[in-house]
Amino acid sequence: MTAAVCVDVGSTYTKAARVDLASGELTARAEVPTTSASDVLHGLDEAVALVGGPSSPVYVCSSAGGGLRLAVVGYESLVTAEAGHRVGLSAGAQVVHVAAGPLDGPAVAALRSSRPDVILLVGGTDGGDAAVLLHNANRLATARLRVPVVVAGNGDAAPGAAAVLSARSVPVTVTANVLPRIGVLDPGPARAAIRAVFLSHVIGGKRLSRGRRFASLVRAATPDAVLAGVELLADLTGAGVLVVDVGGATTDVYSALLPDAEAENGPRRDVAGTLWRSRTVEGDLGVAAGAAGTVAAAAAEKLAFADPGGGPSARRDRALAAAAATVALRRHARGHSPGPGQPRTGGRDLRDVRLVVGSGGVLRHGGGRQVLDAVLGDTAGGWAAPVRARTVVDERYVLAAAGLLSIDHRDAAARLVNSL
Repeated sequence: MTAAVCVDVGSTYTKAARVDLASGELTARAEVPTTSASDVLHGLDEAVALVGGPSSPVYVCSSAGGGLRLAVVGYESLVTAEAGHRVGLSAGAQVVHVAAGPLDGPAVAALRSSRPDVILLVGGTDGGDAAVLLHNANRLATARLRVPVVVAGNGDAAPGAAAVLSARSVPVTVTANVLPRIGVLDPGPARAAIRAVFLSHVIGGKRLSRGRRFASLVRAATPDAVLAGVELLADLTGAGVLVVDVGGATTDVYSALLPDAEAENGPRRDVAGTLWRSRTVEGDLGVAAGAAGTVAAAAAEKLAFADPGGGPSARRDRALAAAAATVALRRHARGHSPGPGQPRTGGRDLRDVRLVVGSGGVLRHGGGRQVLDAVLGDTAGGWAAPVRARTVVDERYVLAAAGLLSIDHRDAAARLVNSL
């Protein structure tokens, strides 16, 4: 085996990259419209053929059909529900709903209306409260949601919760507690379980393709693959890495930071735990479908956003991308509030980041410098920007490809991501 083809099937475009596995060199790439109106395999096969890779192994990630929609059901909004929220984002999900405390009728109705693909059920530290986790498992079992559930709560109560769900034929996976102790966040097992459920239950249910071939090719949700690439890049450089990916409808931010002993053990410790490799997704910020949300958010943040007018244009897209990236970075760094009047949690200290990577169509097609300059020049947003960072644009879209290759071909993935 000398080469592999990595394919990202997005909602709008399908992007393929052929990678030499010995050198890690990107030898060909292609981009075609995603054929979700008929069968996504049509566009996927076309992209693979364009890079000359039909005989090579194919690794696929996908965000088509809306990607992975995740709901989190936890115990306390500032502790286990917040921990579950962070883990869900790190697994490449769009967290569409977060519920805290014992579920009642209205809470189940709100959960149902969010149309999740997967539910992450958390609650209680190991050896702690079991009642809420078991109560919520019973409510989910009788709610007829028919949505797969990942149980990642109190380790003593998790088997009982799973038994309740299984008895009602709800697909259920049990994994380690996301918050085994207060302030200790363990995202790995739940992230892996969510990925497995996405692959086995969600991809096929999106009706993106006839038959089973597409589902058999997909290895991860696209944001999950990108975060794996970011993690690899941080491991190789031994420094903090920040990525902002501006799309048509959403803007994603990824950060991989170096652990801070004071934050882990000292007075700054977050009760929901610290996630050193993190992702946030802003569903109201984009340059196409999300343009109106970007303009509104820029006004709310008092950004000096000047719309050049005259309808769609490259200049307008660059202005929108700069505004979307700036607002998204502010939210990522400042953290968020679970509810009105509640304190912000999950903030990120990005001052020591040494590499800032821009991604997304507008940045790759000439707007990267304007967007990254706007982000690093933001001094009025209530966050501390990186002070000695190098900036690059992922023009060849290697982060997702490196993430896809990182498990089976880590050396090639490392060489690929080092080419940024």
